[in-house]
Amino acid sequence: RDFLPRGSGIVTRRPLILQLIFSKTEYAEFLHCKSKKFTDFDEVRQEIEAETDRVTGTNKGISPVPINLRVYSPHVLNLTLIDLPGITKVPVGDQPQDIEYQIKDMIMQFISRESSLILAVTPANMDLANSDALKMAKEVDPQGLRTIGVITKLDLMDEGTDARDVLENKLLPLRRGYIGVVNRSQKDIDGKKDIRAALAAERKFFLSHPAYRHMADRMGTPHLQKVLNQQLTNHIRETLPSLRSKLQSQLLSLEKEVEEYKNFRPDDPTRKTKALLQMVQQFGVDFEKRIEGSGDQVDTLELSGGARINRIFHERFPFELVKMEFDEKDLRREISYAIKNIHGVRQVSEQTGLFTPDLAFEAIVKKQVVKLKEPCLKCVDLVIQELINTVRQCTSKLGSYPRLREETERIVTTHIREREGKTKDQILLLIDIELSYINTNHEDFIGFANAQQRNTQTNKKRAIPNQVIRRGWLTINNISIMKGGSKEYWFVLTAESLSWYKDEEEKEKKYMLPLDNLKIRDVEKGFMSNKHVFAIFNTEQRNVYKDLRQIELACDSQEDVDSWKASFLRAGVYPEKDQTENEDGVQENTFSMDPQLERQVETIRNLVDSYVGIINKSIRDLMPKTIMHLMINNTKDFIHSELLAYLYSSADQNSLMEESADQAQRRDDMLRMYHALKEALNIIGDISTSTVSTPVPPPVDDTWLQTS
Repeated sequence: RDFLPRGSGIVTRRPLILQLIFSKTEYAEFLHCKSKKFTDFDEVRQEIEAETDRVTGTNKGISPVPINLRVYSPHVLNLTLIDLPGITKVPVGDQPQDIEYQIKDMIMQFISRESSLILAVTPANMDLANSDALKMAKEVDPQGLRTIGVITKLDLMDEGTDARDVLENKLLPLRRGYIGVVNRSQKDIDGKKDIRAALAAERKFFLSHPAYRHMADRMGTPHLQKVLNQQLTNHIRETLPSLRSKLQSQLLSLEKEVEEYKNFRPDDPTRKTKALLQMVQQFGVDFEKRIEGSGDQVDTLELSGGARINRIFHERFPFELVKMEFDEKDLRREISYAIKNIHGVRQVSEQTGLFTPDLAFEAIVKKQVVKLKEPCLKCVDLVIQELINTVRQCTSKLGSYPRLREETERIVTTHIREREGKTKDQILLLIDIELSYINTNHEDFIGFANAQQRNTQTNKKRAIPNQVIRRGWLTINNISIMKGGSKEYWFVLTAESLSWYKDEEEKEKKYMLPLDNLKIRDVEKGFMSNKHVFAIFNTEQRNVYKDLRQIELACDSQEDVDSWKASFLRAGVYPEKDQTENEDGVQENTFSMDPQLERQVETIRNLVDSYVGIINKSIRDLMPKTIMHLMINNTKDFIHSELLAYLYSSADQNSLMEESADQAQRRDDMLRMYHALKEALNIIGDISTSTVSTPVPPPVDDTWLQTS
């Protein structure tokens, strides 16, 4: 069959990957139009020309994007050929000025592969030493293991000359030798000369030519076809071990995904029902695993939903409570005003007045307890955000069915939002309950007598000495540029000190910083930096580390910053309070109390501190329990028991289980690839057991060149 475009100038402008496959029937298929079988090979030629023009244009442009063509025929041997553009020196039409280098680069991409055989085609009427094909083949295959020489146009050589020395492998010898062919001329093609007649004419030429008669059996297109088939078989056998292992690893990587596709057939309603039930059930299992932290598939790249919620409960929420801790001067001033306002015109004097702290104490305590509402509600919001993120992560597995994913996400998120209101109401109720009765008989409450004697400095107890509170990587952001700029260290925070080491082995300690008189302040993120920064400084204006007044510590996210701040709070290192304005400062500095009032303020201050500590402890304990019961456990129960019913009521099964077009295509491609890999492995097994191979020719003896 004659189906490759022919003509003057550059005709092949895109690589053509041609797979010849032995078959009882004769037809052709293109990869870019899979569903169509071509039985008329004139149409094949027209399709090659049209597909070339579609990518490269009609004015001689080129492209490295290949055309894939399969030809099934009883007249071919199994073979894969790549027809590459010929090397052109002078640009024509739309071709760029560097057309020669573009074509050479394109050819190099294909012939550089170790798995390819190189067919170096050179016309006989050209000096072999100037052959671009041989020169390029020599660059990528210096040993000549992959190169076969082909000499064309033997019938067009000047009279009295021949290519006998070349074909006998004496001139520029190749390890695999040269094969001569005689193709149809342009006149023969224009005259529709049959290929069978052309092959007979080629055979007659070699048998009748005195220079080639003795090697006629090793010349011609049929012999080239057999040699290529045999050489390709040899080459495949040599590369089989690595090819087999590569295919097996690809097959193993696909098996898990293919297993999922085996469980579902789009046209089977019973399969749809089963798949829907399985997916909803799996969604519930995934959600529970992410919250509870159980299961065998543990995420090692980032914290899952449950771990994040735990951090909110035990680090972020306590941090928010401490952040709203009252300012000492403001609190004392409020206490003094409360005492004075309670007595009204009957001011207490040193000699006559009796001190009754109950009303003042209750007024101040209630004011502090009301402040708990904001961090408590913020805690609920943070947990809700994590729950919704967890739902989205779990529904990502439903991506094959967009409607099912969308409905599942909507239904569960709506339920979470409904529970949000009830949870917040319950938490506000807890705080209102605390406000309704101030229990001064609580066993942990210090009482009036102890409050008068207690030293205010003792109420901020540190954790157990030497107790390790946290370990982790942090970047010191403000080391001088001369010393390398910012640098990452392994930090260990205990109840008494902050130490940093070279790495997590904790063998090479860089420095140990005592926590006395340290506080934390926020630092603005740098313009070019994606790190989030906070600083540690000494309240007595001393250097913290070497010549630094503060150490700037950087984390990858604001969440990490808040988490570290919460850890520092546990160690007794508190955030810096916002500086009051000058006017307020003047008022505070000029505010003075008589000694008796000062003692009363101190007593109530101690009482307030003790009782608020009890409330905080209670709230810190009840908050996680309330959120777990009313929101998280309730959502888990909803997913397991009610989600399916809501899905059925929201849409019919067919629309829920309608695959996305991308997913259907992906499934088809995946299954096709899977079966192709299995078939390839079977073929490799057949090749390795039944194929006869010939040894690679020995290296060429070119000593005659040196003697001549």
